[in-house]
Amino acid sequence: MREKILTYIEKNSRVSLKDLAILLGTDEVTVANEIVEMEKEHIICGYHTLIDWDKTTEEKVTALIEVKVTPQRGQGFDKIAERLYNYPEVDCVYLVSGGYDFMVMIEGKTMRSVAQFVSDKLSPQECVLSTATHFILKKYKDHGSVMVRSSKDERQLVTL
Repeated sequence: MREKILTYIEKNSRVSLKDLAILLGTDEVTVANEIVEMEKEHIICGYHTLIDWDKTTEEKVTALIEVKVTPQRGQGFDKIAERLYNYPEVDCVYLVSGGYDFMVMIEGKTMRSVAQFVSDKLSPQECVLSTATHFILKKYKDHGSVMVRSSKDERQLVTL
């Protein structure tokens, strides 16, 4: 039952307990208890609202930063990751395979503020070998939700 609950609420965290209970063929109390247990066990780590900031007046810049590091003896990648995710600007930190070690996502007011974060806080750390910053220019799909709607072709049909 847990996996089914997780599957439903991952796509729609606003689904009601009543609707979940009906979908799962059980009662609301059972569903509520399962959710509370999964929150306590940190299986469910939070609930989020996906916002298309481009449709607001708020200025935000999102960047993905590739970070190559040298892990410290006895500390590994976890300690470095902890240092990274404790910065308030940092939204996500992932340990990845490939040409770099971490993918760090940050938000700032301007490209300059993001660049300043990288140059002042991230790059000077002794374990950081290199960084590469990629700015998000437009989001088409995020967390499974399409952010743009395809525009209707309004050209007139011409036949010869």
